[in-house]
Amino acid sequence: MADAKVEAVTAGAWSGGAEPYAVKSKKLGMWLFIISDALTFSALLVAYSYVRVANKWPTPFEAGAVINATVMTFVLLSSSVTMVLAVSAAHRGLRSLAVKWIGATMLGGVLFDILHGREWLHLIEEGVTPFGNPWGVPLFGASFFTLTGLHMLHVTCGVIYLGVVAAGFGRGKFESLDVEVSGLYWHFVDLVWMFIFPLVYLMSNRMI
Repeated sequence: MADAKVEAVTAGAWSGGAEPYAVKSKKLGMWLFIISDALTFSALLVAYSYVRVANKWPTPFEAGAVINATVMTFVLLSSSVTMVLAVSAAHRGLRSLAVKWIGATMLGGVLFDILHGREWLHLIEEGVTPFGNPWGVPLFGASFFTLTGLHMLHVTCGVIYLGVVAAGFGRGKFESLDVEVSGLYWHFVDLVWMFIFPLVYLMSNRMI
């Protein structure tokens, strides 16, 4: 009897259809992507930590750069809040409100890219390149631009992704699940930055 009940529950949850493990296929696909992408960023963070310990690492970031990175962090955290509000509005069927909150999230992403791009230009003016820098450790430029550049690429792709979701959801082509799935991606991008910020900026602060 117990075995029959287990089989019935299993068949009801997923009998070869579109919801394995009782999770919508779109959400499952995003979780799988996030796991694979997390492995990529984990490898880069470990590699950055290794080359930092194995070399006399420079401390190029002054107070202004740390403040700029802190503002970038605040912007991303704020965009996570607006994304939560967008998902909440979408689940309540408030399409126009959800689109507005997604737009606010996109604005946060664009502002983050602008602040990050300004920082890159400043470092390039100081002579930092992927192949060298004025402080003697060429690996600094290579690791910094690789790690932060890949994250900035994810933010930029996220802004485009949110724009597509907002346009489709506003016209009724997408459902609340699509907004929720896009929110998973955005929160992942924000979470990655929470590791990059202290490791790259705070630990390379000249005041330490």
